[in-house]
Amino acid sequence: MPAVVVDRHWELVAANRAAGILMDGVAAHLLEPPANVLRLSLHPDGLAPRIVNLAAWRAHLLGRLERQVQATGDPVLATLLDELRELPGDDDGSEYHDALVVPMRCRVRGHELSMFSTTTVFGTPLDVTVSELAIETFYPTDERSAGVLRALQEGQA
Repeated sequence: MPAVVVDRHWELVAANRAAGILMDGVAAHLLEPPANVLRLSLHPDGLAPRIVNLAAWRAHLLGRLERQVQATGDPVLATLLDELRELPGDDDGSEYHDALVVPMRCRVRGHELSMFSTTTVFGTPLDVTVSELAIETFYPTDERSAGVLRALQEGQA
């Protein structure tokens, strides 16, 4: 399954091979370190043009980031939130702002994938650096998406 490791500011620390499939066609400037996965998702040079349900996905991500800013008061995240709000995109997804699960429907190499994500954080790390990392993993929401994802990884689609 596609997975990324991000730090507390949503900057990409690592990604698996399957995540690379999702990033096909993303502008190189968005992948330059420190690449921010939220910017990568919502930027017009990133995944945004391929996300079929962009309004819902955008509302979900912005709502999540808003809650993180409120909880932490982190000025870097607040600046990121302001930047992402300024990116073009349909704001008609407000009903998804606080939704627990919102699938991302994304076109990849001519196929539409439907995936939901989970975030794993380490609750009692022995290393402070690890405490600031999270693993975001995307899982297919249906058998068709699972099959397409497998085929893409095997180079058969």
